[in-house]
Amino acid sequence: MDITIAYSFLPHLDADAALAFYRDTLGFELRNDVGYNGLRWLTLGPADQPGTALVLEPPGMDPNLTDDERATISGLIAKGSYSRVTLATPDLDGVFEKIKAAGYEVLQDPTDQPYGVRDAAFRDPSGNQVRFNEVK
Repeated sequence: MDITIAYSFLPHLDADAALAFYRDTLGFELRNDVGYNGLRWLTLGPADQPGTALVLEPPGMDPNLTDDERATISGLIAKGSYSRVTLATPDLDGVFEKIKAAGYEVLQDPTDQPYGVRDAAFRDPSGNQVRFNEVK
């Protein structure tokens, strides 16, 4: 089978703050910025990987959710307990220093894990955990 990842979805609480993190700090290109009924969806990805993207969406988009359920989801996002993504880079230290210098919350400094991965972690502006694995 030939299977690739096309889109992965993360919630955002503030589209402009999400753009500042994913586009301006990480260097992803903005591929789509869609507004509908006062809400915004952003599609971003690495310029050299046109077939892979993150879609940053308003939380609780399932029409079957109640307002209380949406409020719970927003609270979990803000705590950093709702969503996460793992990205890969050959320059973990460089990426770490750039994100840290931009003022984003550090969850974990670059660490050699006992299971063979060297990684670090941050929170994006919405509270999503963004992990970076170093690849050689």
